[in-house]
Amino acid sequence: MQRTYQRWFSPHLGRDMEMLVFGHAGTPILVFPTSLGRFFEWEDFGMVEALSEQLENGWNMMFCVDGIDRETFYNKALHPAARMLRYNQYQQYIMEEVLPFIHHTSGNEFIIVTGASFGAYHAATFMFKYPWNFGKLISLSGTFDIKPWLDGYYDDNVYFNNPVDFLPNLNDPHILDRMRQNHYILYAGEYDPCLPDNQHMSQILASKDIHHTVDIWPGVFGHDWPWWRVVIRRHIA
Repeated sequence: MQRTYQRWFSPHLGRDMEMLVFGHAGTPILVFPTSLGRFFEWEDFGMVEALSEQLENGWNMMFCVDGIDRETFYNKALHPAARMLRYNQYQQYIMEEVLPFIHHTSGNEFIIVTGASFGAYHAATFMFKYPWNFGKLISLSGTFDIKPWLDGYYDDNVYFNNPVDFLPNLNDPHILDRMRQNHYILYAGEYDPCLPDNQHMSQILASKDIHHTVDIWPGVFGHDWPWWRVVIRRHIA
């Protein structure tokens, strides 16, 4: 399997950012790490190996980006307003640096976006905010409400980065028509602590007539790598 390490100085973040790329051809997968996770997390926990057939056969490429949770949601030394401004800079890094790199490297405009736990929050937020840039979401045990990380603070930056808040008020037919063309998968285990979040998100999507798949694994906790390795294989095609 082809594996390449990428590092460049991000003008949006003002520091170097790292990435691992797996595979040589195929539909690209943009991967966000879990809470406080790093770009090598999916390799370390067997998620790359779980998709080895797709990667080795040129069906998919995987782009594992680094997170900056320590500088945003988990940075209690910063006022929440500053945390959100830093997160907006991270979004600019993804949209204006990472996505052009993915398009150039893969030769493919269709991007699958995925993540587990808090990584699924990132994946879903990008998918919902930028429906023209992504074609498929695979959310693994995701949470979709960032308010618990912001100490009671709330402003427009929180609102527009919080899917459970901005999606219910989204009524622009142009945006909704585009969103309805995309593919959404919400996975959680039956005893997953994030199951209620996924059920709530399903209700929101259904209220907007956005077709989606809710995959609930019966009888299991489901919020950990052994289950995520199985689920990612199930839904990547």
